[in-house]
Amino acid sequence: MSMEQTQTPSGASRFWDRLADKYARQPIADEAAYRTKLEVTRTFLAPDMEVLEFGCGTGSTALLHAPYVKHIRAIDFSERMIGIAQSKAKAQGVDNVTFEQAEISTLTADEPNFDVVLGLSVLHLLENRDEVIAKVYSLLKPSGVFVTSTACLGDTMKVFKYIGPLGKALGLLPTLNVMTRSELERAMTGAGFSIEHNWQPGRGKAVFMVARKAG
Repeated sequence: MSMEQTQTPSGASRFWDRLADKYARQPIADEAAYRTKLEVTRTFLAPDMEVLEFGCGTGSTALLHAPYVKHIRAIDFSERMIGIAQSKAKAQGVDNVTFEQAEISTLTADEPNFDVVLGLSVLHLLENRDEVIAKVYSLLKPSGVFVTSTACLGDTMKVFKYIGPLGKALGLLPTLNVMTRSELERAMTGAGFSIEHNWQPGRGKAVFMVARKAG
């Protein structure tokens, strides 16, 4: 597999660089739901698997899944987020997770190389959601799975369609893709995925999906 990356500064990366230290200190909002998502994800993992996580943030989830797979390549466009993740890996003695500053849109592959791709709390932060979902499909091996957890703000907070662009322009909010759960489902199936797990722990909570590429 051949992958190339180019790093270009962006307002989005600077936004998350500023928040990285605060983000790393924040407790998990819904610990029970998070644990359930970890457990479900692990039913799709195996010791010989190669995994990609994009938008990995400060690396907590990648490090928790590391004992269950061969290797995880974890990427994020925030340099500061990656720095914190690398420090965590070193402190925990985890050597099968590679943290890199990169964006999934810049990854290219001669052939699909990943058994599992994780995109957690990230699809709703992308303007090019459908392009990224299509890229994930191309990076997965046949029958590989895409695990996502996505805030579907269009179901409960449609006002963000109007205040989101203003907040972004003022540097107060990141990019927000205000989608509904049904729009997310259509985006996944439209890219060729079949949805095997589709769970929302409560109204307004992130939608957790496991989608499989055709074999």
